[in-house]
Amino acid sequence: MAKKGQVFQSYSEEFKVEAIQTYLKGVESYKVVAERLGIANCTQLKVWVKKYRIGEPFDTRKGTTNPLKGRPRTTFASIEEERDYLKAQVDYLKKRYPNLLTERSSGYKTNTP
Repeated sequence: MAKKGQVFQSYSEEFKVEAIQTYLKGVESYKVVAERLGIANCTQLKVWVKKYRIGEPFDTRKGTTNPLKGRPRTTFASIEEERDYLKAQVDYLKKRYPNLLTERSSGYKTNTP
């Protein structure tokens, strides 16, 4: 798991291809190639080799949208349409969780003589 403030090493495409070619020559193991080229972990080299063999790009994150953005919001043509949408959500939740209504109403009893 990444720690706060941790900086990750990034490698160029040319460096990755060079490392893969060095490994694929068959002379050295993943660990030896990674140590010699200064790659932090030999598992990273294994991932690159696997992607290279199946023809997948190395970095699939490039060109994607912000991962923290979430799903797009629902847009409505009018306020009435939004109101109906929200009413439908409330009705669904009332049907799905009917015990919430009874717990709430019983939790607010007042002491009246």
